[in-house]
Amino acid sequence: MNTDVAPVRSKTERTPKPKWLRVKLPTGKKYTELRSLVDKYDLHTICTSGSCPNMGECWSEGTATFMILGNICTRSCGFCGVKTGRPETVDWDEPEKVARSIKLMKIKHAVVTSVDRDDLKDMGSIIWAETVKAIRRMNPETTLETLIPDFQGNERNIDRIIEVMPEVVSHNMETVKRLTREVRIQAKYDRSLGVLKYLKDNGIRRTKSGIMLGLGEQEDEVIQTLHDLRDAGVDVVTIGQYLQPSKKHLPVKQFITPDQFKKYEEVGLELGFRHVESSALVRSSYKAQKHIN
Repeated sequence: MNTDVAPVRSKTERTPKPKWLRVKLPTGKKYTELRSLVDKYDLHTICTSGSCPNMGECWSEGTATFMILGNICTRSCGFCGVKTGRPETVDWDEPEKVARSIKLMKIKHAVVTSVDRDDLKDMGSIIWAETVKAIRRMNPETTLETLIPDFQGNERNIDRIIEVMPEVVSHNMETVKRLTREVRIQAKYDRSLGVLKYLKDNGIRRTKSGIMLGLGEQEDEVIQTLHDLRDAGVDVVTIGQYLQPSKKHLPVKQFITPDQFKKYEEVGLELGFRHVESSALVRSSYKAQKHIN
């Protein structure tokens, strides 16, 4: 949270956030209990490390997001606050650690994501599969969403995810086609679409993707992206406002209004998406427990 109270703004300061981006501090008994567990056992969730604005709401509904394969990514996307560089050695005990965390927190619906591990021959897909298996063993009532990287489009690596059959498999497009090279330097728009289509064509019941707005995209480009996702068989789409993690990252070009988010929601539902989450504070795992239905 920004606590600067300087009386004079310089011309180089960021544009102030609009009122619809203000969030209430998380509260409630369930949130307090989970926060205590996270602190006591040093559990790692994206919710806390990413200071997600929806943490209180999600935790109160029994949903949390966990990141595997370390916290250093081999890619250097212009929007992402995760560190980039040489990742640490794979922790083969990580699947059990994540499963235990979910059990301690009594999570009903877990979202698992990861950094990109282009340094590994299997790109991390074996740890991904082992993590799902461990969660299933230790938490048989917990449902799962896996928010996966593109695995460079390698079908054998994607097959490892399909074989363990999470209830939802998600892969984010992040932005429109024109901006992909700038926003996701080592990613490819068509490759990501191909991953989503491959998942659906090979038996994944519920597929999902997400995009951020405010990076300079045009309305027609956003609508085209929604068309492309539906053509790939995607069931669920999340649309939220991009917020700049630091001065080193891509700047916010525009704050999208609530009315515009509502319009995209209506377009998405008309196209046939099963669920469309579209508002400024929406993040990939927002209301994730709904998306299994």
